[in-house]
Amino acid sequence: MKRQRPTAQISAMKRQNLATPPPTPKTIETKKSISISSSSFKKSKRNLTPNFSVSLKSSTNETLITSTENQTRTLKWETLNLAKSELFLPLTFPTGQTFRWKQTGPFQYTGVVKNHLLSLKQLDDGDGDVAYFLHRTTADEFDARAALVDFLNVDISLGDMWKAFSASDSRFADLAPHLSGARVLRQDPVECLIQFLCSSNNNIGRITRMVDFISSLGNYLGTVEGFGFHEFPSLERLSLVSEEELREAGFGYRAKYIVGTAKALQSKPGGGAEWLASLRGLDLHESIDALSTLPGVGPKVAACIALFSLDHHHAIPVDTHVWQIATRYLIPELAGTRLTPKHFTRVAEAFVSKFGKYAGWAQTLLFIAELPSQRAFLPSHCWTAKETRSAKHNSGKTGEDP
Repeated sequence: MKRQRPTAQISAMKRQNLATPPPTPKTIETKKSISISSSSFKKSKRNLTPNFSVSLKSSTNETLITSTENQTRTLKWETLNLAKSELFLPLTFPTGQTFRWKQTGPFQYTGVVKNHLLSLKQLDDGDGDVAYFLHRTTADEFDARAALVDFLNVDISLGDMWKAFSASDSRFADLAPHLSGARVLRQDPVECLIQFLCSSNNNIGRITRMVDFISSLGNYLGTVEGFGFHEFPSLERLSLVSEEELREAGFGYRAKYIVGTAKALQSKPGGGAEWLASLRGLDLHESIDALSTLPGVGPKVAACIALFSLDHHHAIPVDTHVWQIATRYLIPELAGTRLTPKHFTRVAEAFVSKFGKYAGWAQTLLFIAELPSQRAFLPSHCWTAKETRSAKHNSGKTGEDP
């Protein structure tokens, strides 16, 4: 299915045609100590060092890293030819889009795309290029790279988009130089749906534990820096999980939604995965309505799925944080009022009116700027008044005598 392309307003965002051969990736060789371990997922705090502890099962049709204990070998990292301004990993992965990627080193994240176990790291090469290392795949290296490029949405250029957004909005213009490279991912729809069912009225730590549990039901791919990685389980596998099992694992009321959604998707003509993927060909409202027929999927969850997996780049997930952003910068006449369901459409319309067909990408950056974990990337003049007061309060407490 042909992907949605940029509008005329930002037509310069198009990448070169796929018929043009891409630049030859650079190969980076680094010596890493690799030790084989059969241990499963460890819940203890990880030591984020550049070394890999890799545990992999053998298969005749798989690309594997194999070694004897303490043997040193050369690992090859391939560059993606994406500058930091196009992809900055700390502003893309730990920001609530996905909960399956783990930090496995400084500026380094590891995760699974389809059936490929990969690590990404930001290079200190002037441009901040991103390199990837393929730990394991059940296909081949070419399929793995193609899947990764698709997952990272690299056919959409951030540079020209950010210029257009900055020209139309002063808040975005203030933030863009400090938060460049915050990219919206293109995830597998089934994986995205289940993750955001887990996210309902939840915190990141608990969401991550739930997603880790669901992921562990899929085929095991390996262990990197103490984290176990699996293919995301199929709908067939998910349909075998009972509500009781999920409740015992700490899912609470979300258990019935996950079980119900898996069964509902199984009943779709042609299969649930195909049905979800077909929503990429509908308009946003049709996709939201279709997703909302699934158990546990409300307006916000549906908008997250639409934005992060279905190519609906102007979808706006509305929660209290986005509501505060909207009333502070876009619809100040509603400041001080309570968010109600009737305001969801008003907020989405305000973002689309300001930012156009890629409003969801703009909203993502504005949302990232509100995250306490990302505030270190911003100079103090970009903080909100609340953040500034909090910083001053904490600074004052630091200097007090006990």
